Amino acid sequence: MIDLNTIWFLLVGVLVIGYAILDGFDLGVGVLHFFAKNDKEKRTNLNAIGPVWDGNEVWLLTGGGALFAAFPAVYATVFSGFYLAFILVLFGLIARAVSFEFRKHSDDDKMKKIWDSAFIFGSFLPGLLYGVAFGNVLHGLPIADNMEYTGNFFALLNPFSLLVGLVGLIMFVMHGAIYMTMKADNEQREKMFSYASKTYYPFVVLYILATIYAFVSLPYLFEKSFSNPLFYILTLVLVISIVYIPIGLKAKKSGLTFIASSVMIAMMLLNSAISLFPRLAPSSIDLENFSLTIYNASSSQNTLMVMLIMALIGMPIVIGYTIYIYRVFKGKVVLGHDGY
Repeated sequence: MIDLNTIWFLLVGVLVIGYAILDGFDLGVGVLHFFAKNDKEKRTNLNAIGPVWDGNEVWLLTGGGALFAAFPAVYATVFSGFYLAFILVLFGLIARAVSFEFRKHSDDDKMKKIWDSAFIFGSFLPGLLYGVAFGNVLHGLPIADNMEYTGNFFALLNPFSLLVGLVGLIMFVMHGAIYMTMKADNEQREKMFSYASKTYYPFVVLYILATIYAFVSLPYLFEKSFSNPLFYILTLVLVISIVYIPIGLKAKKSGLTFIASSVMIAMMLLNSAISLFPRLAPSSIDLENFSLTIYNASSSQNTLMVMLIMALIGMPIVIGYTIYIYRVFKGKVVLGHDGY
């Protein structure tokens, strides 16, 4: 029988997946902004994600709040260990948010270039560091007795986590390019098909390398996976979605390719969740005794129940709002005076 701890593990996972899919593509568009050749292409990029990027980040805030409420020990331990990294992410997100409005109201070309750089930097840095943070969770954190994080910032820059960071960054860029094939038109649309195709194979190669690295060096991630039938189902769907992406790009089926890319991200994260469960933050010092799990790091059962009731009320609102916004702003970008 599924208990409240497992339910909250799943709910936090759903919020992380939602954020990775939604904010993933606009981070990717931000990185692709570096390759925009003229003001029209830049404005198209900004207007493609301008109406939705802040709504996408609601999933990050909700996920952080859910983690704090359901698993406060994980929130405290991991966030203290990732403190400097999260400050850098926050700095990047602020730079990105500010760049939208300031560029819009800047008449000077030099200032526009500065805000374009802030938009690119504010997308690149979080896109990379999210993957590095996730790689560290998979790799295991130096958590000692009493749930104490004993590492430092430079310990986070281990080879596996950096590799996962690159996987995540290139995945977001590809995801963003696929999204832009639905929003851009004419020459820019063709460029986005090209960018998506060019990032596809490096992504696949790096993802395979990261998987092999994990299989050899982090065997605990696969101990329970191979005995779980769901792992094989998710892996099959993952492979199908990955294989379809170049087929969809070649056929110029933007919508289906974006769905395949979104499913791919979801399957990757779900497989990772299966590999971690019931751990939330594995300990590299003592995996069995010092790891933070959904049981030793959770709130009380009463708290989990109250929060579940609130989540059942709040999450449909967030999902409904997201669907409504994307329906309102669907279709190609049309540049006007009131746009970015």
